[in-house]
Amino acid sequence: MLARDLAQRGVTIVSGFARGIDAAAHRGAIEGRGHTVAVIGTGIDEVYPRDHKKLADEILDAGGAIVTQFPLTTPPVSENFPYRNRIISGLSLGVIVVEAAESSGSLITARLAIEQNREVFAVPGNITSRTSFGTNYLIKGAGAKLIQQWQDVAAELPPQIAARILPPPLSDKKGDKTKEKSLADQLLLVPQGLTGYEQSVFKLLSADNPAHIDALVDQSRLTIPDLTAALLTLEMRNLVRALPGKCLCGRCE
Repeated sequence: MLARDLAQRGVTIVSGFARGIDAAAHRGAIEGRGHTVAVIGTGIDEVYPRDHKKLADEILDAGGAIVTQFPLTTPPVSENFPYRNRIISGLSLGVIVVEAAESSGSLITARLAIEQNREVFAVPGNITSRTSFGTNYLIKGAGAKLIQQWQDVAAELPPQIAARILPPPLSDKKGDKTKEKSLADQLLLVPQGLTGYEQSVFKLLSADNPAHIDALVDQSRLTIPDLTAALLTLEMRNLVRALPGKCLCGRCE
């Protein structure tokens, strides 16, 4: 469901081509008439699992891709599969974990995503279910975003991307005046009229949790000149406030 709904809105689904959740993600993207990328742990000429030959053809027919770091004729060897997880997370804006046992490849992918500064999402599950241990742990102890539907994912993507896939602004017409509610107002993310850099920086700041300038450099992944320019514009618009010790905070509502 998540893969289908996101793919319908132009989001490419990246997964590991394994049985179960991976295959469901690929099939959901195809069902949503979107694109999907399968990252495999064998040579490109080896289809594994063997019963996924039809799925591989469907991925390619739908305009997707199958990628691997391994040379031709590399057979399915168990120790090779964890290596592909860093490619899955590296290709992605965020990683969604739907099921994960206590020791699973999904948790490896989530850890790599955190190291690569990617968003991590998790679908909660029954606390007594073995396959929900990992997802519940990620939500409870690793700061993963709890998701139930595709909108939960879209709201955490960069604003310029979220704006392309979330519903359009609502409008109320009264006589000759049209009052439009912006996407930013719907998401409570950013005011109108900001550039992509300014939106990214604004989203990192809050009124009750000041951030040091060095932390903003790391979190925003902007160059110092771009970050300084964005902060100057935000401060001139009274959207952020400078504090002692090179700290900043968002405006108070």
